[in-house]
Parts: sequence; structure tokens; C-alpha cells
Amino acid sequence: MNIEKLKYPIGPFEVPKKYSEESLREVITILDVLPLQLRELTGNLKGEVLDTRYRPEGWTLRQVVHHIADSHQHAFIRFKWALTEDNPTIKAYDEKAWAALNDAKNTPIAWSLTHIEVIHQKLVQLLNGLTEAQWNRTLVHPQTQHTFTLKELASMYAWHGMHHYMHIKNAL
Repeated sequence: MNIEKLKYPIGPFEVPKKYSEESLREVITILDVLPLQLRELTGNLKGEVLDTRYRPEGWTLRQVVHHIADSHQHAFIRFKWALTEDNPTIKAYDEKAWAALNDAKNTPIAWSLTHIEVIHQKLVQLLNGLTEAQWNRTLVHPQTQHTFTLKELASMYAWHGMHHYMHIKNAL
């Protein structure tokens, strides 16, 4: 398998050109089912399997699970900022540095699986209540200066979860 397919097993994220109520419902459904799918895929993995890298020079499966928890926690906070402030510039973080920390390298994935379940329940609850005007609220990413609508942000995090789910699935 070539390195690009290992890096992007479902392809790179592409911002949808158009959103419908149905497409947003699909995004929310993906975010809703990811925690269970992830737990079913990884919940019984142990030791050296969790410390297997999903690709050469990539993270271990353990780090990927912890990364999803970290990233999607940021997502939830980013949604809340965009809903309560006018076009906020969000706080970026160094995901590689976070993945190198002790909690990502050595703690049980059960902790992050539970965290993902809770943060996704809260996120799905939040998204299910958004009005059209709220879906169109924006935030700015400081590194790229890209302005995201909440529709785009939800689509990106749905993709992100599936992206890393497939990293783990392909590695197994």
C-alpha cells in the first residue's frame, strides 16, 4: 500500500460544496456512532497491538485513540466558542507534541474511549439543536486564517473520526 493511502485511507478532507438538512443529519449520525464503532474495534486490544504503528513513522494505535479524544474535545470547545462569540479565532494546538506526551503513549485507551463517548454525546446534543443561523456561524483557525462555518467544522470532524478509525482498522 502506498504511503498516501496509509496517510489518508478515506482520502483527504474536502469541504462539501453544498449542505442540506440531509447531509447535516448524516454528519451528526457519523459523530453519533463513532464512539461505539471505535470501542468495538479497539476495546479488547492489548499491549503490543496498541503499540503498533498504523504506518511507518506514524502514531501507535494507542496514540491515535488518545488523539481522537484530544481533538474532538477541542472540537466541542470550538463549537461553543463559535456559538457564543462573534467569529472567534480559536486556539490551535500541536497535535504531534500532545501525542508524544505520557498520557497518549502509556495510559489505557479505555479512558479515552469513555471520553470520546461523553464528548460525542454532548456534541451530538449540541448539533441537533442548532438553527440554520447557528450552523452558519463562523470561527477562524489561526494557523491557516481559514474561516470555517459550523457546517464545515462538523463535516471536518466527522471525516476526522472516520479517517482515524480507518487508520486503526487497516493496521489491524
